[in-house]
Amino acid sequence: MDVAFTCLRSDAVGAMRMALVSAENLQLTLKTELSQEEQALTQSSTKPKETHKAWNEDLKEMLESNKESLKLEAMKRVVGLIAKGKNASELFPAVVKNVANKNIELKKLVYVYLVRYAEEQQDLALLSISTFQRALKDPNQFIRASALRVLSSIRVPIIVPIMMLAIKEAAADLSPYVRKTSAHAIQKLYSLDPDQKEQLIEVIEKLLKDKSTLVAGSVVMAFEEVCPDRIDLIHKNYRKLCNLLVDVEEWGQVVIISMLTRYARTQFTSPWKEGAMLDENNETAFYDSDSEEKRGDQAEAKPYVMDPDHRLLLRNTKPLLQSRNTAVVMSVAQLYWHLAPKHEVSIVTKSLVRLLRSHREVQYVVLQNIATMSIQRKGMFEPFMKSFYVRSTDATHIKTLKLEILTNLANEANISTILREFQTYVKSQDKAFAAATIQAIGRCATNISEVTDTCLNGLVLLLSNRDETVVAESVVVIKKLLQTQPTQHSEIIKHMAKLFDNITVPMARASILWLMGEYCERVPKIAPDVLRKMAKTFTAEEDIVKLQIVNLAAKLYLTNSKQTKLLTQYILNLGKYDQSYDIRDRTRFIRQLIVPNEKSGALNKYARRILLAPKPAPVLESTFKDRDRFQLGTLSHSLNIKATGYLELSDWPDVAPDQSVRNVEVIEPVKEWAPSVGKSKQSKSKSDKFYSDDEDEKEEEEEEEEASDSGGSEDSSSSSSSGSEESGSDSEEGSSEESEKTSSDSGKSSSGSEKSSSESERERKQKQKKKKKTTTTTKKAPPMKIKPAAADSDSDENGNGPVEAASSSSPETSSGSESDSEDDSESDPPTPPPTKKTAAKPKTKVAVNSKKEVSLLDLDDFSPAPTNAPKPSVYSPSLLSDLEGLSLSGVSSAMQVTTPAFGPVKTYELLHHMTGKGLSAKYHFPRQPCLYRPSMVAVQVMLANGSDHGLEEIHVGDRNPAGLDIHCFNTIERLDPGASVTVSMGIDFSDSTQAANFQLCTKEDQFSVSIQPAVGELLMPSTMTEPDFCQEQKKLQGMNETSATVTVATANASSQAIRKQVLSVANVGVVTSSQNSVNRFAGRTVSSGALVLVSLELKESCTALLTINTEKTVMASMLLRDLKQALGQA
Repeated sequence: MDVAFTCLRSDAVGAMRMALVSAENLQLTLKTELSQEEQALTQSSTKPKETHKAWNEDLKEMLESNKESLKLEAMKRVVGLIAKGKNASELFPAVVKNVANKNIELKKLVYVYLVRYAEEQQDLALLSISTFQRALKDPNQFIRASALRVLSSIRVPIIVPIMMLAIKEAAADLSPYVRKTSAHAIQKLYSLDPDQKEQLIEVIEKLLKDKSTLVAGSVVMAFEEVCPDRIDLIHKNYRKLCNLLVDVEEWGQVVIISMLTRYARTQFTSPWKEGAMLDENNETAFYDSDSEEKRGDQAEAKPYVMDPDHRLLLRNTKPLLQSRNTAVVMSVAQLYWHLAPKHEVSIVTKSLVRLLRSHREVQYVVLQNIATMSIQRKGMFEPFMKSFYVRSTDATHIKTLKLEILTNLANEANISTILREFQTYVKSQDKAFAAATIQAIGRCATNISEVTDTCLNGLVLLLSNRDETVVAESVVVIKKLLQTQPTQHSEIIKHMAKLFDNITVPMARASILWLMGEYCERVPKIAPDVLRKMAKTFTAEEDIVKLQIVNLAAKLYLTNSKQTKLLTQYILNLGKYDQSYDIRDRTRFIRQLIVPNEKSGALNKYARRILLAPKPAPVLESTFKDRDRFQLGTLSHSLNIKATGYLELSDWPDVAPDQSVRNVEVIEPVKEWAPSVGKSKQSKSKSDKFYSDDEDEKEEEEEEEEASDSGGSEDSSSSSSSGSEESGSDSEEGSSEESEKTSSDSGKSSSGSEKSSSESERERKQKQKKKKKTTTTTKKAPPMKIKPAAADSDSDENGNGPVEAASSSSPETSSGSESDSEDDSESDPPTPPPTKKTAAKPKTKVAVNSKKEVSLLDLDDFSPAPTNAPKPSVYSPSLLSDLEGLSLSGVSSAMQVTTPAFGPVKTYELLHHMTGKGLSAKYHFPRQPCLYRPSMVAVQVMLANGSDHGLEEIHVGDRNPAGLDIHCFNTIERLDPGASVTVSMGIDFSDSTQAANFQLCTKEDQFSVSIQPAVGELLMPSTMTEPDFCQEQKKLQGMNETSATVTVATANASSQAIRKQVLSVANVGVVTSSQNSVNRFAGRTVSSGALVLVSLELKESCTALLTINTEKTVMASMLLRDLKQALGQA
């Protein structure tokens, strides 16, 4: 029996082993086949269709098998195929069968597949609608959301009611993820059936009230798609959306910001009108008789006050400038551009510049927006100009945009730097970029008249370049520039005529011919010769050149017919039989116009007026000039064409709509909280809420006292013990607040008891110290002493508290708090009352106490309260400033060993005594090194008081621009009538003649003044030898050289007179010259240290060649103008 059982068991074990081995082999074979088919799908095969069929058959078998593991594996492979872009639609029937599977992981993959192919296989998807409807009730939120997503992807109008019902149910789901999916489904249903708009708006209105950050972005996207004009749906949710904005996912932030930008433009008034209200310090302010007119003007022009909701939007979007998502940063930037006051827009500058480190696609969009912004507000991006310098690795379209921005940012101060940068770009191997650079140089020359001559000289040098593209573009730009001032540049036209034979680009040749014809009277000898050459090569030229040859011939025929009559007839005959009908037509027209005959009629009389009419100079403008009509950051702005779906920004309303529409019920607590914030700022206490509440109680008590005097008598009938109890309770609250802030959790009750005991001691000390004082109001004294002690203790902590703390040697918190409480009781009367309603009797106490404690205030508090201080201390700051001025002159005389001294000093008026209400100010440039900083220009200001009363606290106030670097003089505490004082200042003009605007303030008034430097005062003398001068001059040629022929007055013909005139204009040093007819001067700019070389070579008949070499081309043009004027004066 045992043997038989053993045999049976061994047979069973063997069978089991065989089964396991075969199953293992089966699995191995299956995996091997699948991996081969995967390779067949991913790699190129000779029979892709057969392999694909075999692959689909195997996947179908796996999907129809009874094992969930096989189904799951098959679905993973199918989803992988979809991700790779393969077509898996043939598997739709096999996949749909698994839609009711209970395995959640498998069901998710099935739904992913169905979302992709439900629209293609609509009939089969409709068979599973009942399953989707059941899945909408599934306990798993992801299954519910996936079912709704698949249902909304079936694009069949028959199931619209089912979809609508499902969306409404999902909008009320407890899961925010499902509600988010319902918002996505709204857009799909609206595109399928727009008639459902009204019902969908109801769902959107419900979802807009959702407080989940997951839902906010999706529902706003649905709002933008379905009903972007229903602004009324946003009113109640505006503040909630602003507050949720920081926590919404990134792409939701982009959509919400875009929507809120449009909303704000319809609900708030323009913040850009603020600049028109800043003209405060006008001269009419001096005359009191004009007060009525001023009141009328103020009544008409009310100052702009920003709506709190407008400010809320700007404040809550500002942190998003630090987002890692470039789209979010761009959205916030466009919001600030379209909504923020002009002085706040610069907040976005750094964030936009940061985006330039991203990919080139991001750079392209950001640079387009910066190009538009830089046209209107150059100051925003001027400090970051180096960020727009072109890199060798940049693509051509990026280089062109950076070039556009640099051209937009060009002004008199930075044009020298930009032109140096452009000189490098012209040498680029990228021909299109080099041509764009030359166009940019032309724009700079047009916009900034001071560098027009410099740019022209540089472009003429480029005509000898080996690159035809550069030469051709230079000719075209020169042609446009010469139209602005043709009378002064006949030499350039001659030079271009000489280079004509070497230029082969048709556009360049045509431009030169046009110039010859337009200004043929200024080059009468050269133009006919050019026409002669053109007659030889007429048949070989391009059409555009031929047209200009005909024009040149016609113009020369009218101005110089003797020399060119035969040439013109020859060219007209050639054009008559040309292959191009344009040229044939033009030739016939010209012949009838200029050659008089019987058929020409009256038109021949006006030939000269027609052909030689003065032409307006072309305007070189930025291509981004008109793009501001589109909202920044949109596709329409990028393409400069209105794209489909673009919503235009509305204009600001003249009168703001009612802001109460944005109020919701929860706004009431905010109204209670807002006043306490204002009072906490006034009290400056450590525990704002505590003291502000006491101030409220104090105000109520004072109002009760003013209403009836009986209340005061009732208070006085209470005993002093009640007062001590009240003060004890107050001190307990105060000690608890202080103990929380110092993190001393232990001993709160003990500190409270110490406070109550110290409070009674404090009252006894107070009575002893105030025996000498006369208290006329004994009945009202107890309440007035108890309540203000709590309310005003904060000001005592800031005022007298530190004095007591400094005198006490123990640094412990308990003793410190006791001393503070004692100071509170002692210094209650001298503290200013925080409320507006105050009685007259406490004021008398303030006066008495201030006389007694004035020394403490003088020592530790520099407050303006003690006005009767001794006069020597008042005059000390001005005396110090005088001493500084004296030290300046002493040191400068020692430093000017190698620099020439010049006697006469020009004095300029800074403030007239009529405008300054008695205060007058004059300034001059002492031409001494500034000790405050080497890059500053020294300025001495003489202040005088022409009024009949003393002026106090004379100082420098606000500056414009705010970043202006000024070393101000010390505050002059008092300037008596008829007195004057000279003070020294230092100003960094940054090598620009732009005026330094600031406010000269007294204690009562503010006066806007400006110091305008002459260009010669921005220099400092430099000594060098004649060889060094010549060597440096050779380095500064081309665009860095500015020259002109000047007429020298007879009185200024000698070298001594020339030096005198030059030194009167510019603070430069004389360079010794070996030639009597040449005078040389050298200097450096104060701010940047750039070398400025001036040479004057005397010619015959009282003329001289004045040449200035410097990198600062704008300064050179201005200095040339000033020197020309000075040398011409007798």
